[in-house]
Amino acid sequence: MTSVLVLGATGFIGGHIARAALERGWEVHGLRRRRGATGHVNQADVIWHDGDLDQPESLPQAFEGIEVVFHAAAYYPRNSRNVPFHVAHAVEQIRNVLDATRRAEVRRMVFTSTLTTISRPTGSDTRLADERDHYLPGSLPRSAYYECKYAMESEVLRAAAQGIPAVVVNPTAVFGPGDLHLTLGSVLLAIARGWVMAWLPAQVNVIDVRDVAQAQIRAAEVGGVGERYILGGHNATLRDILVLAAGVAGVQPPRFEIPLELVDLAVWIGDRFSPLDFLGNHLRAVRQWQGYNCSKSVHQLDLNPRSLETTLREALDWYRMHGFLG
Repeated sequence: MTSVLVLGATGFIGGHIARAALERGWEVHGLRRRRGATGHVNQADVIWHDGDLDQPESLPQAFEGIEVVFHAAAYYPRNSRNVPFHVAHAVEQIRNVLDATRRAEVRRMVFTSTLTTISRPTGSDTRLADERDHYLPGSLPRSAYYECKYAMESEVLRAAAQGIPAVVVNPTAVFGPGDLHLTLGSVLLAIARGWVMAWLPAQVNVIDVRDVAQAQIRAAEVGGVGERYILGGHNATLRDILVLAAGVAGVQPPRFEIPLELVDLAVWIGDRFSPLDFLGNHLRAVRQWQGYNCSKSVHQLDLNPRSLETTLREALDWYRMHGFLG
């Protein structure tokens, strides 16, 4: 029986990876920082280990005897104050994981990166972005999130080139049941409550968390070492997604567009007033939001995204069932 360790098993994506691995018949171990935490996997048959990615001495016991590591717990900066500090923290943390992976002689590591490390195609190229496109560090001023994610993914790819059997997956905007920590679920809840009255003029890509988890299992089985795989589902305008979500929730859809100039103003204010600093991490990049070509994952990882309406409906059903919505 394949023995796997999920870093971030108490989280949204990590919990679904744990469930998918159990369905595969694998022995699943999970790392958690808080004793007793189980996330949305609840009573599923996960072998839990207490540890912290910032404390390398706590990792060997969790990695012992593990064949496959799924890393879905990468550092997430909550603000963009002191970007160099955040980047240094992120790099130190991923190096702790890579060192533990090397010492345990793990045969495959799947690292959950993000869509922000996939840049727009350069020049006059009008194709959709794909795995050939890499974020240029420093190109989005004062974004700890973008810089940290790029730095961590780069460390993983560098380690893969030096012999660690690592694969990188890049999920796009992830929705679905089980989002206890309201990763993007807060947006869906706001729509369902009728609070979203406007949209931003942007294109995005959305995927179901369960499809992300299944693709990660395939990445562990057949993914190429040192390769990146965009895990995306549906390219659409943000307006179309919000209108669809409002229809599924049975509320009025948003009615007007927010000019990008107002977004720029919000970012400017957030940069100058610490309590609002969180505004800058993603809104400053709104002009970079885009669709993605996910054909590599479709062909190599058997990615088969379910309908967006199904994802939104089942996510809302899960929120109602767990008391997030009346």
